[in-house]
Amino acid sequence: MNICIICAGKLKEKYLSQGIHEYLKRLQAYAKVEIKEVKEEPFNEPLSEKGLAVVVDKEAQRILAVIPDRYYVIALDRQGKQLSSPQLAALLEEQCVYGQGNVAFIIGGPLGLAESIIGKADYVLSFSKFTFPHQLMRLILVEQIYRALTIINNERYHK
Repeated sequence: MNICIICAGKLKEKYLSQGIHEYLKRLQAYAKVEIKEVKEEPFNEPLSEKGLAVVVDKEAQRILAVIPDRYYVIALDRQGKQLSSPQLAALLEEQCVYGQGNVAFIIGGPLGLAESIIGKADYVLSFSKFTFPHQLMRLILVEQIYRALTIINNERYHK
């Protein structure tokens, strides 16, 4: 399985980098995982609705440019469908068995994702109705991918 995680912005916090690195190391046994960072669009607050749209649209153009061909695209958005860890595992397993075996996850910047990304996505996933910092979401995502792959392989980590 090939997994591509596309994120707006560079990771700034050392503790997040360390956690992500640990899970990426663990994931090597199950999948090829690549993280692609696109430039986060700078903005000043307060932001009008039009200004917000301009920022997320510019990030969306960068994101769309790096989505690999023939990948099942999962956009992370608070308005998406919430899944349990076993349900996420089933979704990934389905893509592995019946799909191309290629999955791209998209994490937007601090203002979220543009409708153009949501519309292109094959699946819109929500981890919670809470708002998480997009930098922290990377760590949560790689941990959940690792958890899902251990579930698929009937390993103990999930318990």
